[in-house]
Amino acid sequence: MTINISENNLYGQSVLGNLNSSVANTGVSGPKSTSTWRTALAAREAGPTAALRAVRTNIVQSIRAFRTVDLQEAASELGQHFIYASCAHAITKSEVLEAIGNGFYFPRQQAKNFDNLLDSLTTLIDRSGPQPGFVIVLEGLPCTHKFDKEARETLLDVFRDAVEFWADRRVSCRIFYSFA
Repeated sequence: MTINISENNLYGQSVLGNLNSSVANTGVSGPKSTSTWRTALAAREAGPTAALRAVRTNIVQSIRAFRTVDLQEAASELGQHFIYASCAHAITKSEVLEAIGNGFYFPRQQAKNFDNLLDSLTTLIDRSGPQPGFVIVLEGLPCTHKFDKEARETLLDVFRDAVEFWADRRVSCRIFYSFA
């Protein structure tokens, strides 16, 4: 499955309109209501946007119960960029970075190492103008001896740093990942 956004949408003006900021009531009442599987199911049944609203705005988390198509639809409804990178065929660090660079339409040299990737996720995109927000899906991160647990954690730390960067600018950035 390949899902892409156009290069002009990410680095240029957003063609998606801003949505009304009204939030749908999911039926959960009280300030201290605990999250349960029933609440999550109700949010999912209410539609993609409602399900995404149940997720903090600036977070890096496992994709878990979300489907990529629902996340793409929710990003579209919220007027945010949807970025998808499939790393299913990657085995090494350089292949993972290349898959991410291709998914984000980064220039080749911008995804050669973790520092360049962070710079691309933050400064490069920020310089292109105001951003409406991001929903990013990294699918199939490898679990191999050439891309071990330490490399995966370093990659996720890069994305956590990017989320903090966007949070400081009050731009929503939700990143979902899955392992192969």
